[in-house]
Amino acid sequence: MDWLNRLYSEDELYFLEAWIDEWFFTFAMGFLFLEVIRLIIKKKMSLNIFGDIVVNFITLASFLGIAILFFGVYLGSLYWVYENFSITQIESNFWSIAIAILIADFVYYWEHRFMHRVGFGWATHTVHHSSPHFNISVAYRFGPFDGILPLIFHLPMAMLGFNPFLILFAETMVQLYQTALHTEVVKKFPKWFESVMNTPSHHRVHHGSNPQYIDKNYAGILIVWDKLFGTFEEEKETVIYGVSPPINSINPLKVFFHGYIGLFSKMFKASSISAAIGHFFMPPGWKESAPQNAQKKDKELNS
Repeated sequence: MDWLNRLYSEDELYFLEAWIDEWFFTFAMGFLFLEVIRLIIKKKMSLNIFGDIVVNFITLASFLGIAILFFGVYLGSLYWVYENFSITQIESNFWSIAIAILIADFVYYWEHRFMHRVGFGWATHTVHHSSPHFNISVAYRFGPFDGILPLIFHLPMAMLGFNPFLILFAETMVQLYQTALHTEVVKKFPKWFESVMNTPSHHRVHHGSNPQYIDKNYAGILIVWDKLFGTFEEEKETVIYGVSPPINSINPLKVFFHGYIGLFSKMFKASSISAAIGHFFMPPGWKESAPQNAQKKDKELNS
């Protein structure tokens, strides 16, 4: 049982993460091939789906290019907090890795919820949700800053004393679990599993534009976070994938930048600076006229 207490160096964590990530990507591509064959057999494969798959990997390449540029800032920020503000410095062994993954999963829930409920977060994350299809390639559909904004949620883990490379490892494990959920091939698991773990069924709901499915099931690994914080919805009605209104495009430039183009367009057309700031920070769909209407009603009631 010595392996439970074996210490892992930063280099070992880095190479272990890279090895797992590489093998998982190989698995994902094999699974995608099977999904395409399934669509062909069902006579549901189309040029639009093929184009959408291609776009997903173009956004992945673009996302990685931006992420690499900012990786030094990202890792440097984690190290700066870890070295100067951590309450302790936790050794990296089996137990701390397991705890780090659990905490990273909890953090992911709030990070994911933030990306949906704040204007500038949704402007990048909407890229991931804009596909009208659902297969494992959609998991690799990223927006420009999907890999940068989560930093603010990872810094507290560095303050707790987790090594930055352990934080990156834990976050990657959560992301890889999430990646595997992007499929229609798996319907539902046994009830006991569905009640605790995030599953393809739960994540299909998350990608739904059906009114009852919007902003539900943010979880990474454990669906219990959604149940605890009131954002859980079970898959019942057939899921309509994509965003509302749909972007109806497989142009990679439009797909990758449509969120920020839409956000800055709203801000530019805003009636005031405060309204422009509102579009940036408030949830998607926020209307600047709402506060004015509320004030008008208050005046009518007080007159």
